[in-house]
Amino acid sequence: MRSGTRSRTRARCPGVALAALAALITLPLAHAPAVAATQAACNPADAAQGRPATASSAENSGTSASAAFDGATSTRWSSQFSDPQWIQVDLGATEDLCSIDLNWETAYGKDFQLQASADGQNWTTLKTVTGATGGTTSYDVSGSGRYVRMYGTARGTGYGYSLWEMAVHTTATGTTGPVQGGGDLGPNVIVVDPSTPNLQQKFDDVFQQQESAQFGTGRYQFLLKPGTYNGINAQIGFYTSISGLGPNPDDTQINGDVTVDAGWFNGNATQNFWRSAENLAITPSSGTDRWAVAQAAPFRRIHVKGGLNLAPSGYGWASGGYIADSKIDGTVGPYSQQQWYTRDSSVGGWTNGVWNMTFSGVQGAPATNFDSGPYTTLDTTPVSREKPYLYLDGNDYKVFVPGKRTNARGVSWPNTPGTSLSLDQFYVVKPGATAATINAALAQGLNLLFTPGIYHLDQTINVTRPDTVVLGLGLATLVPDGGIDAMHVADVDGVRLAGFLIDAGTVNSDTLLRIGTPGSTADHSADPTTMQDVFVRIGGAGPGLATNSVVVNSNNVLIDHTWLWRADHGSGVGWDTNRADYGLTVNGNDVLATGLFVEHFNKYDVYWSGERGRTIFFQNEKAYDAPNAAAITHDGVVGYAAYKVADSVTSHEAWGLGSYCNYTADPSIVQADGFETPVTSGIKMHDLLVISLGGNGQYAHVVNGTGAPTSGTSTVPSKVTSFP
Repeated sequence: MRSGTRSRTRARCPGVALAALAALITLPLAHAPAVAATQAACNPADAAQGRPATASSAENSGTSASAAFDGATSTRWSSQFSDPQWIQVDLGATEDLCSIDLNWETAYGKDFQLQASADGQNWTTLKTVTGATGGTTSYDVSGSGRYVRMYGTARGTGYGYSLWEMAVHTTATGTTGPVQGGGDLGPNVIVVDPSTPNLQQKFDDVFQQQESAQFGTGRYQFLLKPGTYNGINAQIGFYTSISGLGPNPDDTQINGDVTVDAGWFNGNATQNFWRSAENLAITPSSGTDRWAVAQAAPFRRIHVKGGLNLAPSGYGWASGGYIADSKIDGTVGPYSQQQWYTRDSSVGGWTNGVWNMTFSGVQGAPATNFDSGPYTTLDTTPVSREKPYLYLDGNDYKVFVPGKRTNARGVSWPNTPGTSLSLDQFYVVKPGATAATINAALAQGLNLLFTPGIYHLDQTINVTRPDTVVLGLGLATLVPDGGIDAMHVADVDGVRLAGFLIDAGTVNSDTLLRIGTPGSTADHSADPTTMQDVFVRIGGAGPGLATNSVVVNSNNVLIDHTWLWRADHGSGVGWDTNRADYGLTVNGNDVLATGLFVEHFNKYDVYWSGERGRTIFFQNEKAYDAPNAAAITHDGVVGYAAYKVADSVTSHEAWGLGSYCNYTADPSIVQADGFETPVTSGIKMHDLLVISLGGNGQYAHVVNGTGAPTSGTSTVPSKVTSFP
């Protein structure tokens, strides 16, 4: 994110020891957990899907080993026409194995062994099969290993061995029975009510610790029980969230402020990331609340009984942001904010803005004036669904899961459609939980509530059940270790992913978050999967590597506010040190993105190959650290477009798109275009801009050779209001 001349953050006194802070934390009453359904003997999730694979040979380049583990029955591995041959997969960690599925193509194995190994060198035979006849067969096995292979000794045809898919199933390790749902909310959730002693001190102590802890390990969630809180100023720092526990925002009233400012960074708000406010009402002490944030700082389901200032005190640089399902009675003043997206809300007024202010379904929004100003306004949002949230029903915690809205305008509350889930339907994940237990809970049919913390994963989290909720509190952070993917979501209806951060590990992951299996074709329009306030970071907190950040294969997915960020500052930052080629890849059809922030990837930031995709608001910066033009030249073109619609696509539409270049490693780079699309009547792009930040690199054009080049150091947008 653009921050101008960055200075080192000032050291802050922690104020109180962590033990003293812990003493101030008020935990909710523990509820007697309900016993979950009896755990299946074998996890139905495929532990091998998407994992690294090798084989003794491949018939040709289109039948590589990985094709047997991609979840698609339209791709296959096939070997050369000889015996023996083998194919193996690396599960990423030693697992207890219970079943292996083989889905043979016509060229099948007649005699083979299913084997496991701890090191990929020394193999133990789990099952010997003779006289097989192909087709799809599941084999029960017993043993353990990190590597699993099919070792073929006799072919059933004159061709090679050919598998559409090979799946490996594991038993949950480290558990002694069904995973329990419900329980308390863990050590980093601070639950308060208006009578809580030293309430202001609680906010101040966490803020003092988190104010400048941009890459720190603290994670906190404040939960405010319904009632009226007088004279409170809740300053919100990094990895801190504040939420009301009422069914509706007005149930939790703050006569005071919920504040984000930028004193820690000398009045520059462009690095005020990773924090949130949700589901409460604010009557600001001065009449106007201040929420000066950058990316990954959602402001949801808030009633501001006054005005809202989105700039830091002193009106320094600011680069945000996102508002949804909120009512601001007074005027919203973005002032120095470079860009902002507001969805399904109500405002008393909106004054100015810098480059790209986009609105959909917002009562009181200004009219579109992109020719001469920053505004792009859509009267409604085509499809939306609000984020799930925790609330109190009497003394019982529940999670409310809002329903889908079409052509929405204005807030969803006080009568938000949806359903409530009791806490005992959730595995409440606390620091120290293992990925095996998390997957066992999912296999039982539990949802997931991640409490604030950092969770290192030694196996991919597999979400396979329709309508599963995966909800994070306090920016809960998932770190995949050993090169695994962090999370896979099956091609099913209605999964809700919300409120967590995926931080790439030091060994390259292929895909940090994958929604749907490759080749997914099901129609999910009635009950789409949603991804909301889910953020991805590669580097910054240390070296991180991932080829793909998010890949969407399912149809009809709603991406509602995400920031996918290859770090440009912090530790572990360099062109190859935190390499990440692609930000968002969309292969599914009818996918809608509302509030899309994707920055600094080595190749395409967004690559969209699904049909009928739509994006409302896009913010991007190209990678600062491209060493030279040659490093980003492909197919004779200098620079990968920030937003690329694949050449095969015939229908796509987008509104309010901005891409900025800040090529600090080589300011002489001239990027060909910010955006690339096919030129066809079904492609409609509205209100696009490109900007050179201070002359560090330039754009030759806006989109497909259209639009004036940027030039000089004046940081003035070059715009195209309609393309083609």
